[in-house]
This record gives sequence, C-alpha cells and structure tokens, in this order.
Amino acid sequence: MTKNWPDIERKYFMSTFKRLPIVLVRGEGVRVWDEEGKSYLDMVAGIAVNVLGHGHPAVVNAVADQAKKLIHVSNYYYSIPQLQLAELLVENSCGDRVFFCNSGAEANEGAIKLARKFGKIHRNGAFEVITVSGSFHGRTLATIAATGQAKFQEPFMPMPAGFKNVPFNDIEAIKRETTPLTCAILIECIQGESGVHPADPQYIKDLRRWCDEQGLLLMLDEIQTGMGRTGKFLAYENYGIEPDVFTMAKGLGGGVPIGALVARESAACFTLSDHGSTFGGNPLACAAGVATVEHILNNGIVDNARIMGELLLSGLRSLQAKRSIVREVRGVGLMVALDLQQDKAHQLVDSALSKGLILAATGPSTIRMVPALIIAKTDIEEAISKLDEVLAML
Repeated sequence: MTKNWPDIERKYFMSTFKRLPIVLVRGEGVRVWDEEGKSYLDMVAGIAVNVLGHGHPAVVNAVADQAKKLIHVSNYYYSIPQLQLAELLVENSCGDRVFFCNSGAEANEGAIKLARKFGKIHRNGAFEVITVSGSFHGRTLATIAATGQAKFQEPFMPMPAGFKNVPFNDIEAIKRETTPLTCAILIECIQGESGVHPADPQYIKDLRRWCDEQGLLLMLDEIQTGMGRTGKFLAYENYGIEPDVFTMAKGLGGGVPIGALVARESAACFTLSDHGSTFGGNPLACAAGVATVEHILNNGIVDNARIMGELLLSGLRSLQAKRSIVREVRGVGLMVALDLQQDKAHQLVDSALSKGLILAATGPSTIRMVPALIIAKTDIEEAISKLDEVLAML
C-alpha cells in the first residue's frame, strides 16, 4: 500500500518548505517521474544542481565505483578524489588554492572567514564585507547577514555585525561605503535568487579596479553561475576580470552535495586549523565532482549551455511578443527568467506542473529556469510550447 507522503511530511518534518503537490521517485536526463508514473520536463534541475541531468552515467558510475572503495575518511588523511578535484578546479580557473565543504552557504562562510583573516593581516584588522541589494549568499546567520534581501533576515534579527549592503550596479555606492574597516566585496556577477539579474560589465571591471586600488578582496559567489551555466565555465570569464576569491557548489557534484572555496595565492591566508569540515571534500562527493567537471569540460557542455540558452531566450522573447502578460525576459546561458505583468508566478508554476513542466517562482511575478546543461533543442521547444499554453490561461 502506498503511503501518503505529504501527510508524513506534515507530521514529521519542520515546516520550512512550500512543496509542489507531487512525489518524485525517478529521473533520467531532463525528465523526472512521480509515484503515479507521470513524466515532467524539469526546467529547474534541483535549483541549478543537476547540471548533467538526472542519472547521468558519468556521475552514477563515479559514485557507485567510489562507494565500493571508500565513502568517508575525514581530512586527517589524504584522499585521491579530493586532490584530483582540487587540481581540476585550479587548472581551469584563476584560483591557486581550494577548500572543500558541503554547500554553497558553507563555501560563502569560508570566504567571509578568509576575508576577515586577510583584513587582520593586511588591513589593520579590517573585518567588514560590502555586499549588494538583491543578492543571496546562503541561509546561515553570517550568509543571510551578507544577503541583500531583508525578507531572509527579519525573522532572525539582530544580524551578525560586519556587513554593509549597497545598491547593485552602483560603483559609487561601493566607494562611499568603503572605509578602513572594509576587507572585501562579495557579489554575484549574475544574481540568481532574486530573478536572474546580470551585473553591468563596466560595473564588474570598476569593482576589480577599486579593489586593486584599495587593497580589498574581490570575492565572487559562483555557486549558481559556475559549472558552465552562463556559457563559460565560470561566470567571471564573461566579464574579462579575475576575482581574488570565488565560491562554488550546486552543480559541482552533479547532484551530490559539495561546495568549494577557491582563492588566489595572494588571498589564501588560511593556515593550520584556521578552518575545517568533517564531511567536506570526502571521497564520494569529490569523485562525483571529478566526473562532473571532467564531463563538462571534455564534452562540449559549456557550449551547449550557451547555444541552448540563446534558443531558450529567443523562445521566451517570442512569447513576450505574443502574450502581453510577459513583461520582461532576461538571462545568460541557461540561467533565464521572465517577469509577469501581474503577481501570478505561483499560479503559473502550478498550471505548468499540471501540463508536465517544472518551473520555479523566485517572487510573486518572476519565473526562473535553470535546466540541466545537457538540454536539447527539442526539450526547449517543448518547454516553450507548454509555457505558451499556460500563459494563455492566465
């Protein structure tokens, strides 16, 4: 007899998630199936996590092989997958040193700690980090303090000290708030959680110049934008600059939880016992990471994200021209959003689900799509067709 899983969730689970009314039991490629056997085209991919789709052989085989050998040993010892993944990330980025953790929030926590130590050593004890409005950096106390959205902070006030928040895309605001107490600037080149808002290219260049002039760390949150999602392996490559520090997670393990803090040598000031993690960089997660990164780099996945992203944007813009309820479309690579003229995003998500299309609302009028990077032209066409049907109903 099939259990009533929503009832069990309500009885045993903390009420922190608003779930869609389906129980997913299987996935393959860009599709998932519920317990009743209904198929859905997944345009969310675990919130930009399943970059190679569901059940990709590269990830499945790596995890299965590693699980037979060694799942966890702690960081008291060397482990080969961890060092292989560190080498891959350094050799394919501007970074020199890596620290592995379990999530994006932990990666950003590590970046904040690193910035504070950098300020202690190089800026007379400076400890403040400047962030921007609309940003999202995690759910821990420090990372929601860094996040530029009051709705995440209000239930947990007062926030930890050491953060200043200024308007996005405003270099003069950054300059005004920079003081002798400032040690770093933390931003996303493309804001994801607030609805896919790209930074102005000149703004990013000006930030790099300002950090160089002031001796500050430029820290980029690449948690959602990394792993090829924007049509480059890392989003900063679109802007012609290099950060001092960047963070990764989400797609790094192809669905297996893992995060990474990556720093250039000049910023990598952690020393023995400054930071740690019991599970961070364990053999299982790192084996998944190696398989995922290698497959992305060696099989044209980054180019596919760029090409399919352009196709998706084109399709959405055609819907914008056809359906007056669509107010704006924007995106970079396979990181795309549309805004509605009315607060009907959640209604749209529900209606799309009934037609076998999984979308995500990031606000009352904003829909975000971050599908697997292996998505094909026929999948994009199907998504646009189903979305058109739903928009016609609103």
